[in-house]
Amino acid sequence: MNKERIFSGMQPSGRFHLGNYMGALGNWVKLQHDYECIFSIVDLHALTSSYADTSQLQENIREMAIDWLSAGLDPEKNIIFVQSHVKEHAELAMLLGMITPLSWLERVPTYKDKIQNLSTQGKDLRTYGFLGYPVLMAADIILYKATRVPVGEDQSAHLELTREMVRRFNYIYNKEVFPEPQAVYSNAKGLPGIDGRKMSKSYDNTIPFGASPEEVEARIKMMITDPQRIKKIDKGNPDICIVYQFQKVFNTSEVEDIERKCRAGEIGCVQCKKILAEKMNVLLADIHLRREELSRKPNYIREVLEHGEKRARVIAEKNMAEIKAAMNVF
Repeated sequence: MNKERIFSGMQPSGRFHLGNYMGALGNWVKLQHDYECIFSIVDLHALTSSYADTSQLQENIREMAIDWLSAGLDPEKNIIFVQSHVKEHAELAMLLGMITPLSWLERVPTYKDKIQNLSTQGKDLRTYGFLGYPVLMAADIILYKATRVPVGEDQSAHLELTREMVRRFNYIYNKEVFPEPQAVYSNAKGLPGIDGRKMSKSYDNTIPFGASPEEVEARIKMMITDPQRIKKIDKGNPDICIVYQFQKVFNTSEVEDIERKCRAGEIGCVQCKKILAEKMNVLLADIHLRREELSRKPNYIREVLEHGEKRARVIAEKNMAEIKAAMNVF
């Protein structure tokens, strides 16, 4: 039986963190067993908002490949490659741009929000590339005729726009070239940052993916707890404690007991953080060790990406020929 095909990608925009893993990558590791998966390091997408400084781009690409492999993605089972290395991504994005109404792009919910938020960091996002981000995203997916896309519920609007582009293309050229990709939703819950805000590199509130035990412990010590607790014997409120949020994810066997003791003032914040650090380091030990080993194998990482690129190009070239034929531009 043929498996359905998944496409997904991530921007190499800085050091990967534990929130990225819990929200997306951990789900990819599970999906690889049930789907034909194509995973791309989407460096062209990174340029839509970070075009002014590309000094770390190649290093970020390499580090992201290491993160993916250390998390458990199998380079033989999946196609893993760098987006810009397969030129058909840019080519199809250009062709799709010819038929995509401007109003569709301007109504994307996150468009104005991102411009406002990132402009505070000195970034000018009033560019053709940033406005056309959804077109490039759609091209990534439909180039491989993917039928499934793993998304969070907050990304549904982006995927629906891709489906609208598919319907418009198929209608204009009177041929069912592309399937309409459907969402694969993850049950994974995101992790808050150590300061209680969304975990984000821009806030410097992350726990790096594959961090050493010492680094994990140091970041946990910085976590925000119940501000009303002054002494160990003070009764706490775990519902507003970041440490407790992590305990629910990484220490399920003890979380109820920890909650009870916190509310009764029988366990202090320092002890609670120590317990969490020990649990997290046990659970993440294999990932850390694999990451350390892979970091010493740059040739292997390059070979994995080149192998994935060749496999992706075979599919992309075949489908691109069909797309051009439908548009009479071949």
